[in-house]
Amino acid sequence: MKNSFLLCAATALLLVVAGCLNVKTAPIEVKPIHITVDVNVKVERALEDFFGDIDKKSATIETPKPAATP
Repeated sequence: MKNSFLLCAATALLLVVAGCLNVKTAPIEVKPIHITVDVNVKVERALEDFFGDIDKKSATIETPKPAATP
């Protein structure tokens, strides 16, 4: 009888202590990710704009016609 009373008291004590436990978690932060591909694309477009006129001229170069022989 005494053993069953101690067992019940120990079980009740464990349940009371377990009910008082509190677990806190830190908030999860989601930070933005900066991608360097955007910068590379902007530089590439700027270079295309800068050298675009040179590229167009080089594509339309005509070879000089040979002089007519009499």
